[in-house]
Amino acid sequence: MKVGIIGSGGREHAICLAVKSSKIIDKIYCFPGNAGTAKIAKNVNIDLNNFKKIKDYILSENINLIIVGPEKPLVEGLVDYLENFNIKVFGPSKKASQLEGSKIFTKKFCKKNSIPTADFSIISKSSQIEKVISKYKYPLVVKVDGLAAGKGVYICKNKNQSLDAIEEIFSGKFGNVKNILLEEFLEGEEMSFFIVSDGRNYIKFGTAQDHKRALENDKGKNTGGMGAYSPSRLDNKRLERKIINKIINPTLKGLNKMGIVYKGFLYAGLMIVDGEPFLIEYNVRMGDPECQTILPKLKTSFLTIVNNCVHNKLRNYKIKWHKDKSLCIVLCSKGYPEKFLNHKMIDLMKVKLKKNEYMFHAGTKLVNEKIISNGGRVLNIVVKSKNFKSARQRAIYILKKINWKNGYYRKDIGYKVIS
Repeated sequence: MKVGIIGSGGREHAICLAVKSSKIIDKIYCFPGNAGTAKIAKNVNIDLNNFKKIKDYILSENINLIIVGPEKPLVEGLVDYLENFNIKVFGPSKKASQLEGSKIFTKKFCKKNSIPTADFSIISKSSQIEKVISKYKYPLVVKVDGLAAGKGVYICKNKNQSLDAIEEIFSGKFGNVKNILLEEFLEGEEMSFFIVSDGRNYIKFGTAQDHKRALENDKGKNTGGMGAYSPSRLDNKRLERKIINKIINPTLKGLNKMGIVYKGFLYAGLMIVDGEPFLIEYNVRMGDPECQTILPKLKTSFLTIVNNCVHNKLRNYKIKWHKDKSLCIVLCSKGYPEKFLNHKMIDLMKVKLKKNEYMFHAGTKLVNEKIISNGGRVLNIVVKSKNFKSARQRAIYILKKINWKNGYYRKDIGYKVIS
């Protein structure tokens, strides 16, 4: 079987490795991939905005299945486009991807379907700002409506900070943004809850906790993710039932009422307040770095799960997991998520990974057989262990071995579960 994977990050490298372990795999293609995927797949350097070129290549190579990793191609309708040419694709449609493509769409959707979420308002022009923000207490959450690579969220402690955030968004930091979302700040603990759906049935696909802030003790600017651990310390059967009944089921039923069939991963970003789940946001794909943290725990064949989704065969299917804990630390370029230097060489020759240790490449590429940095988040070090403390200790040991002078990482990932 030939499989193509869309994307170039750590998530896609983790998916690539999971697919590689299948007995039925013949060849893997990564569009465009990175230095890590280059070792186990064929990297295909095609612009992800050029749907026609992607389609032509898939057909010319007789690729049997496409797995779409990142959000942007999903939101822009790559799945719909490829399916028009009878190409099998794992991922939600353009309409379904509105759940991530527009935070305002999701907020209105939640209100219509009685899904618990924070109170919100929408600002579409400057004249509304003073009147709208006066309704809220601080802290206040200010969000970009569209995609912002995980960076378009501001937690504002006072009026001046909220005005600065709104001005920064409207001035074009995240492109041409027409609407801004204001949200009531919920005091609680975050949790990432994943399902995988075939359009008719779905299965829980693990939990995790992401660390978004750039600096230790959850300080600094929002990033695409500095690390994660799985499972979430909040994960229990009682809470799971609440999440399923109050959030997941109403979401899928609400989409069905709109004539939208949901296929692929669905990632609910939650805030748990006094034992009750509130939806903060939806992602229509596996999280990054949550994916890198969850997939090594998977005992069942990942490719079999994906195939069952594509062919509507998830009913009564059971997924098996390793009982280990898993923790990921992200090695970033100095300066990320703001300005950083690119194209810096990374020497990984002295790093020898043991069993249950993984190095997933993210912002890397091969130049003359040398690995150089090619983004803000560069490497993901993942360790499975009986406990989170030993997993973190080993991950930090590996990062010290790498000793990349142009990078930095957080040493406190998982601090809420590690005494």
